[in-house]
Amino acid sequence: MNQSSEFNDPKGQGMPPPYTAEPPPPPPVTNPSYPYPPPPMATAPVQGVVFQTSPAYVPVVVTAMMGPKPASVTCRSCNQQIVTRVETKPSTKTHLFALLLCFVFWPCVCLPYCIDSCQNADHYCPNCNAYIGSYTD
Repeated sequence: MNQSSEFNDPKGQGMPPPYTAEPPPPPPVTNPSYPYPPPPMATAPVQGVVFQTSPAYVPVVVTAMMGPKPASVTCRSCNQQIVTRVETKPSTKTHLFALLLCFVFWPCVCLPYCIDSCQNADHYCPNCNAYIGSYTD
């Protein structure tokens, strides 16, 4: 019988390579117990010498606690003694009060946006415009 009729070859790639009884030998290794060169030998520390590593310091920026009104502080950016410039911005609390007023008494819905105590107060340096801190009520 023909070999091509025994082997169903739908892609027409032919027969696979023949298998041998023995696997190929592994590559030669000079020292099988330790394949890498040995590490350098550590020397004993000299008597009286102490090596000390300093811990890694991570700078933490802490914003100053502010109130709703301008405050007298030293700007960390320009190192000047200043009185902060305050900008009020609506917060989530402002929007929730407006939503509540929409259901209770809708003509007063814009009232929380006009009252500074319902908004966040962000403090900035008037000289360099650096952010100093924030006040949330």
